[in-house]
Amino acid sequence: MTNQPQQPPGYGYVPQPIRKDGAGATDCGPRDVMRDLENPDMLVPPVTDSGTVPNLKFSFSDTHMQLNHGGWSREVTVRELPIATTLSGVNMRLTPGGVREMHWHKQAEWAFVLLGRARITAVDQNGRNFIADIGVGDLWYFPPGIPHSIQGLEEGCEFLLVFDDGSFSDIDTFSITDWFAHTPKDVLAANFGVSINAFSHIPKEQRYIFQANVPGSLDSQAVQSPYGAVPLNMIHHLLAQEPIRTPGGKVRIVDSSNFPISTQIAAALVEIEPGGMRELHWHPNNDEWQYYISGTGRMTAFAAQGTARTFNYRAGDVGYVPFAYGHYIQNTGNQTLCFLEMFKSNRFADVSLNQWMALTPHQMVQDTLHASPELMNALRKEKWPVVKYDR
Repeated sequence: MTNQPQQPPGYGYVPQPIRKDGAGATDCGPRDVMRDLENPDMLVPPVTDSGTVPNLKFSFSDTHMQLNHGGWSREVTVRELPIATTLSGVNMRLTPGGVREMHWHKQAEWAFVLLGRARITAVDQNGRNFIADIGVGDLWYFPPGIPHSIQGLEEGCEFLLVFDDGSFSDIDTFSITDWFAHTPKDVLAANFGVSINAFSHIPKEQRYIFQANVPGSLDSQAVQSPYGAVPLNMIHHLLAQEPIRTPGGKVRIVDSSNFPISTQIAAALVEIEPGGMRELHWHPNNDEWQYYISGTGRMTAFAAQGTARTFNYRAGDVGYVPFAYGHYIQNTGNQTLCFLEMFKSNRFADVSLNQWMALTPHQMVQDTLHASPELMNALRKEKWPVVKYDR
């Protein structure tokens, strides 16, 4: 075998772990060049990176894909990303008519529709029901213990589910078919007041996702409860919400202040234009769980005590920022970087580094940082979640 670097067939530029200052050396392999090309700031970390910050990234592309007639699902939990203890996520696709069966779980469920349209149903503990159709950019929220279902409409659907427990697996749910299959038929007969023969064809195991016909219109499927509808709306049209616009992009924040039922998960949909950056900030209420929808970006997480680490992200990746870590998210591509940042909290909260400095006595800032007049004059008292910079 040769000791000279080999360029794999079909590759153009092969990056090497060598910084501009000369630190590092060539990597002669074996190696995954495609991974290295996707992660330039992980292959060649900025000189400011230091210490042992844990992994803050996992791709849905590296997860187990569960295939069913009617759709598929895959998930990122603490099993895949051990640092992510507060939230877990499921990426799910349903075909036209595909059903995520009637079920419930101990955790709250927050969802964002990525593609297509779906019909959701739920019934609360007081017998009040909810049936609605939702589309791209819409959210739903089911409180813990509330039974519900999801079905793809004419074009099918794909969505992100987020649960307020990092160890939760979507397979670990209370499903109606699973319960029926593990209840004696004479007990089922007694419960519903019918003969045992009425249960001759029930499924023998949990169905999870299955194929059915596309349902009829909402009007044709309506079921009126004698107790009325649920008092709080279970869906929110996030894209219809007026965003916070700043140079470099826009942000839409959703929490219990504008989506009252969502008491355990808060979120922001962030869109960063090329040349833009989610400003240096931190969150004073909980860890941040991220899902990247489009574009490419990088994030450095500052963990105090002289430690920091930089990660690269792209569509389909999950990112994570532990409680109070300072960080930014920078658009490194030529298209809009769009991602969700989510928190196990009833309210969204962040602290802006720029605003903190602007609202602190100037002499304190100058003495601490040896701040130049140019920096002091650039400080803003108003928070800009996304900023524009010269590349």
